[in-house]
Amino acid sequence: MTADREPTVREVTRDDLVGRADVLLEARWRLALVAAHEDRHDFRIVYTFLRPGHPPCELWLRVPRDDAWVPTLAGISYSGGRFEREVRDLYGIRPEGHPLPRRMVRHGHWPTGYYPMLRDADPEPHFDADVGSYPFIQVGGDGVYEIPVGPVHAGLIEPGHFRFSVVGETIVRMKARLWFLHRGVEKLFEGKTPQDGIALAERISGDTAVGHALAYAMAVEQALGMQVTHEERARRAVLLELERLHNHVSDIGAIVNDVGFGIIHAHTQGLREQLLRHNQHVTGHRLLRGGITIGGAHFVGDPDLDLIAEVSRSTAELVDLALSNHGVRDRLTGTAILDAEQAYLLGTLGYVARASTLPIDARLDHPFVDLPCAFVPATQANGDVLARFLVRAEEVATSATLIASWADAATRTSRLADMPVDAAVPSAVAISGGGDSAPDRFGLGVVEAWRGTLVHRVELAPDGTLSRVKVVDPSYVNWPAVPVALADTIVPDFPLANKSFNQSYAGNDL
Repeated sequence: MTADREPTVREVTRDDLVGRADVLLEARWRLALVAAHEDRHDFRIVYTFLRPGHPPCELWLRVPRDDAWVPTLAGISYSGGRFEREVRDLYGIRPEGHPLPRRMVRHGHWPTGYYPMLRDADPEPHFDADVGSYPFIQVGGDGVYEIPVGPVHAGLIEPGHFRFSVVGETIVRMKARLWFLHRGVEKLFEGKTPQDGIALAERISGDTAVGHALAYAMAVEQALGMQVTHEERARRAVLLELERLHNHVSDIGAIVNDVGFGIIHAHTQGLREQLLRHNQHVTGHRLLRGGITIGGAHFVGDPDLDLIAEVSRSTAELVDLALSNHGVRDRLTGTAILDAEQAYLLGTLGYVARASTLPIDARLDHPFVDLPCAFVPATQANGDVLARFLVRAEEVATSATLIASWADAATRTSRLADMPVDAAVPSAVAISGGGDSAPDRFGLGVVEAWRGTLVHRVELAPDGTLSRVKVVDPSYVNWPAVPVALADTIVPDFPLANKSFNQSYAGNDL
């Protein structure tokens, strides 16, 4: 997403919002985010739609403070209904007619009437005692029982609660309850300089430092009208693929480890360690922090193409060895199926979508760098654990190839990196009917992070600081697919199925 792909903005009213959104959805636009803004005199809701080959399209709806409601999109967009619940919990703007009006982000012990994103929100609110359990839907019938898991888990994992309704070993229904941690990430961006926002973006989800930092930097650059050279874009693309590599290699081993094939897991962790040390050689940090800058990218060492090629070959051998084991293949095949229709209706992204035949990939749909003409997103048809495993395996090989294709441009010395943000020339964006409180500088960053398409939307205050940053990690979109895929799966396969999705708690619980 580059500066010449600025969003087209259309002001809408409450009367025509649903109709306008429906026209876009019918034309295969995807609702990528819904962001609320507390402007000077009213609220402004931004609905951002993406479609391959087109600049983004945004619908802006103004809502009076003393009559804060919006017509729900839940009837035409599953993602839209979830975004609306998030907006209500953070800003108090009610989605009128929503079929599931209960809280989502704010758990029951949050103060009634407290909305953490408002300007006057107390930074240290008084939380109530536990006011009762979450209203899980109970499944009745002969032999049905419940298994609660979490929110506290063994090992280094963030909190999340899973409630299973089970007959024998078969899962009849599973409900995931997240948002046990509200870190206030989007609030923390407010008032920071664009440069200072990089460090926060890198820490939204630790395993996606490059993805979040890059989407954020691209949004800032669009808001400032900054152009980034081809060499810098190549460097960024290399960093994005290095991040994809170490995560996919790790997941490949972890998936088969959950069916008892520990030797593959041990070898992939060895390969991941090589990649992490290589990351430190390239950027000075094992998780590639510091590599993305406003205006460019920073290398302290050149990528080792021989090492990357060797890791790719070794991973392919380990995948073949794992799938030659009949026990492993049997456990992966037909487990936790998410079919193509379910994946589409839920709006899934990344390897979850691609494993269910949907070729959604921002590297191709919203490119920021030239791709080799042979690039085709890896897809599988079955939507099961095996399919998600195989998509990862194909993407390891693809990432190695892409890094090699960009290496020459990425290691040239002529570059724009570390250009002072103050030296950039802001470009005003004309907003029809925007009014005196509409921002004149905003931008959108869209990248294919390793889990899927990741979006940051940035607005700048007149003094150049950040006034609003909206973040949509692919995990926010993909988490609802986990319970759907688990229907008719046996309880012992839950760890395996969950690992095949491997969604981020931190990316969801902002």
